[in-house]
Amino acid sequence: MEPGLRRIVAPNPSPMTLNGTCTYILGTGSVAVIDPGPADRGHIGAILAALAPGERISHILVTHAHLDHSPGAPLLAEACGAKVHAFGPASAGRSPIMERLAATGLMGGGEGVDRAFAPDALIADGEEITGGDWSLRALHTPGHFCNHLSFIWGDAIFTGDHVMGWSSTLISPPDGDLGDYFRSLDKLAQFGARTFYPGHGAPVMGTAARIAELAAHRRERTAQIAAHLVAGAATVAQLTELIYQEIPAALMPAASRNVFAHLVEMTATNQVTAAPEIRLDAAFSLT
Repeated sequence: MEPGLRRIVAPNPSPMTLNGTCTYILGTGSVAVIDPGPADRGHIGAILAALAPGERISHILVTHAHLDHSPGAPLLAEACGAKVHAFGPASAGRSPIMERLAATGLMGGGEGVDRAFAPDALIADGEEITGGDWSLRALHTPGHFCNHLSFIWGDAIFTGDHVMGWSSTLISPPDGDLGDYFRSLDKLAQFGARTFYPGHGAPVMGTAARIAELAAHRRERTAQIAAHLVAGAATVAQLTELIYQEIPAALMPAASRNVFAHLVEMTATNQVTAAPEIRLDAAFSLT
């Protein structure tokens, strides 16, 4: 990709992953692997085969605990002996409102959560991680997922699924949080990065413009939901059907979670009231 950076794309293409999960090898000699991807031993073999003679993996870093990013980590650790580093298990970093939703039994609706994920070492927000000829700074960037990390490498940032060029990201409560998403976009914008290396798809140039575009898209979606509420729609199902009229039926469950994420945030900011309480089958109305 550039000096000191290699990429191997996992063989897990889908409408949610584009061509597959991007696994990055950082540095030379003693290297880091970012996002080993799904539990695919063929992909783990491809990562190991990409190492130069004499190279070793010193760190395995995971951006977040979705099934297309983290289950390959213990397989790679078993093969190379390196520790798995992440923000925490799948529930780490949840906001209080999402903790309450999770306590109601709300699950699913996303790319699949790796509930067995258990990193060997925890990475704090702002922590520096260094290897042979590389250094990273971790940023906790929840929104797409509560335990999501991004990694600053010089003037580039590995953004996982938080910022991608080909698509906006899925936000699926209780693991995703729209309020956190906006705050994490602002956090990434502070660094003026030259390039974003995402978890799926090509590198993102024009990083400031892409962040602004993604934030504007979410604000427009919120306004669209408000307009449909005024017109009489009240439920997540009704709103999803009105807003997402041209997407395949297989993607409607994910779309409904995006709508729900907006309604949860609109409720938290007193724009919307949920009856009898915030849940997928609630009736929503403008405050």
